[in-house]
Amino acid sequence: MRTNHTSILNSAEYLLIIATLFYWHSTSLIFNPVAIGLLLILIFQIIFRNKVLGIILPCILIMLSLYMLLALRSELNEFKVFNNEAQTLLAIGLLLFLSLIIVSFLMFFNYFRRFVNNQPKF
Repeated sequence: MRTNHTSILNSAEYLLIIATLFYWHSTSLIFNPVAIGLLLILIFQIIFRNKVLGIILPCILIMLSLYMLLALRSELNEFKVFNNEAQTLLAIGLLLFLSLIIVSFLMFFNYFRRFVNNQPKF
């Protein structure tokens, strides 16, 4: 029987799919090659559970999220007054990018643990 801890680790790809769909919807583009590519990679990952891709993909997503947090900070600096619009931007941006970092870290931890456990012992 699987515990909640294992269940959360194994659902990281599904949470990333939800985040990708949110991103795709928020861009208002019907054809978004970045979202389509990311969805295909995540679906591939769910089907095949590739350990190397399971380590590389979350690292890339964490780096991109950190970059986007810097972009969020830069965008907030353009506001003369910290009004409701700036507060909304900050709240949604932090929620999105910090949750993406957390979920990506969970995915990384899950696949790194699998990778280490399957290495031959010398």
